[in-house]
Amino acid sequence: MDVYTKITVQKSTGLPVGEGPTEFVERKGVGHPDTICDRAAEELSIALSEYYMERYGRILHHNVDKCVLAGGQSKVYFGGGEVLEPIYLLLVGRAALGGEKPVPVGALAAGRTREWMGKAFPELDTEKDLVIQQKIRSGSSDLVANYDASHSVPSANDTSFAVAFAPLTETERLVYETEGYLNSAPFKRKYPAVGSDIKVMGLRMDGKVRLTVAAAMVSKNVRDAAEYAALKEEVKQKLLDNASRITGKEVEVHINAADDPAHNSYYLTVTGLSAEHGDDGQVGRGNRANGLITPFRPMTLEATSGKNPTAHVGKIYNISCQTIASRIAEELPGLGQVHCYMLSQIGKPIDQPQSIHLDATGEVPEEKLRRTASPIIEQALKEIPDLWRGFIERKYSLF
Repeated sequence: MDVYTKITVQKSTGLPVGEGPTEFVERKGVGHPDTICDRAAEELSIALSEYYMERYGRILHHNVDKCVLAGGQSKVYFGGGEVLEPIYLLLVGRAALGGEKPVPVGALAAGRTREWMGKAFPELDTEKDLVIQQKIRSGSSDLVANYDASHSVPSANDTSFAVAFAPLTETERLVYETEGYLNSAPFKRKYPAVGSDIKVMGLRMDGKVRLTVAAAMVSKNVRDAAEYAALKEEVKQKLLDNASRITGKEVEVHINAADDPAHNSYYLTVTGLSAEHGDDGQVGRGNRANGLITPFRPMTLEATSGKNPTAHVGKIYNISCQTIASRIAEELPGLGQVHCYMLSQIGKPIDQPQSIHLDATGEVPEEKLRRTASPIIEQALKEIPDLWRGFIERKYSLF
């Protein structure tokens, strides 16, 4: 381990988050506009990386971590509807654009985006109801030079920090798995009226958990208000059954709490996406790298999606921190929680962060925590230069 990296470890005396009096946890599902932007940026980074590897034998400089979605306009009613104005998606960033044979960034952006969105959102007509544009420009000379100067171990192309934690609390697991359950293939086959845009907010208080679920319903698959109400009740029971596998706490579920039958107001969509009319999106406004938004935990505002997988520590360190925290929590089950922080310095090798800090709570002596953590951190740092392969293979959760 390089002496440049300073490692600090401390035991905290406070209660773990899962044992405190109150906890908020949120997950924006795969069809949420912010999550769509996250994935669009990441898929473009993967497409560029694959192109660079095939043409140049290495991944060239790029950071395409900016994306905004402007929602469309639609007309919807029980039994049908139509998209009147398309969803607009704009991808922004910097990349190596080639010389005499320019890199086909526009074709890569449009082709890859329509491909994955078509598979993920079967009710969306990606040719008619989606407009994709890109403003990808060349990178600044200093950042490109810093990247090109890297050899066997790339240099960090930013000074930024990452943070991760383990293990998940019961509420965190419940929120994460509730969205996954609703967006699973078996569930969609049984309940095609439940769209892809799902948000789950969990509140744990006084020994109980309240789940507030926003689920965009596909209008053509719901005949009338009575069927809509029956569907909500059936889905609610399914979620309660699913929750009983995860927690023994009392759970209540509220689905589409803003519905107002008295004014004929329901969460109906043509495509199963609020992006068709009701909401806009942006990279970095949604889930953190572990797929959750957890205000009772330490978090970073750094967006991971779209960043260069070989050198951007804002992406790489989040995965490395998660690896460290998860491995320590697994080795020391007596710990209530482990928080791992990592800070880079631009221009330094990515496997030599400025600082790694561990904060842990639980019935484990600090000396044992240090002895356990040291080899885990050392191994994680050795793995950093090769993490890029996992990003290209979509091995890691980033949103």
